[in-house]
Amino acid sequence: MGTPEFACESLRALTEGGYRIVGVVTMPDKPVGRHGNVLQSSPVKQYALSKHLPVFQPENLKDEAFLRELKALQADLQIVVAFRMLPEAVWHMPRFGTFNLHASLLPQYRGAAPIHWAVINGETETGATTFFLTHGMDTGRIILQRRVPVAFTDDAGTVHDRLMIAGAELTIETVDLLLARDGYIATVPQEQLLRDADTLRPAPKIFKDTCRIDWYQPAEKVYNFIRGLSPAPAAWTELIFDNGNSKSLQIFQSEILREPHALTVGAIRTIGSRLDVAVEDGFIRLHSLRMEGKKRMSVKELLNGTRQTFSAVK
Repeated sequence: MGTPEFACESLRALTEGGYRIVGVVTMPDKPVGRHGNVLQSSPVKQYALSKHLPVFQPENLKDEAFLRELKALQADLQIVVAFRMLPEAVWHMPRFGTFNLHASLLPQYRGAAPIHWAVINGETETGATTFFLTHGMDTGRIILQRRVPVAFTDDAGTVHDRLMIAGAELTIETVDLLLARDGYIATVPQEQLLRDADTLRPAPKIFKDTCRIDWYQPAEKVYNFIRGLSPAPAAWTELIFDNGNSKSLQIFQSEILREPHALTVGAIRTIGSRLDVAVEDGFIRLHSLRMEGKKRMSVKELLNGTRQTFSAVK
């Protein structure tokens, strides 16, 4: 059960590993295009169809007809990767239960966007966790975990790809463990992994307003925020033109310059084809961005192609 490319890697590993996949459950096709008159299948559906696997796309996971179809598959085990919250009638159905692959070291970063928030918070390590589904989001008993390093130069995209591979390997390891022991395996309550001094860091869904950059922060926090939302949905700010107009500016790549200055926070300094934004303790040098109505480009391309002058962001 899954929808995005992240889930495809686990499905691919299972399929190529010779495991018998009796069904694939994914989101209904969604309308795309200017007029919404074209339906787009999820990456999981596209892969499943290429391998001639049965695909189910229920609108309602509690629908009686869907539950009958699911039960008729007689699956021994259900695997969930980047999907929806399941009702108990679904996750309780197989004899080995249902496990979820989550892109964090639970109990940290429960929620819809664990990769983004781990990078935004400057973590140097994250990982993947398999756990049995139960009531509550990402709270079930842990089966296995795998740790993955996060470099200071990583963004959410590079960490996503690394975790996608590690997660697929962990999925196979978890399935093999369950099969070898006929489903009877030792699991760990998430509370046991918390030390007294630990604070739970959540990973809630990210919206457009979440992505707006607050320049009144230390340079490292701004830098982590930008890379934690890159390449999508992308951190953004308003570029203020000298005539008083403004345009939205998405930022994908940047670096920190730890230089003292007397500029106002948000002020822009241009040096040749370089563009630096003043923050409290230095500058954020921008490298890759997209101005409203334009394609993604380098700072040099932006400066060469913009007739209006600008001097600040906010």
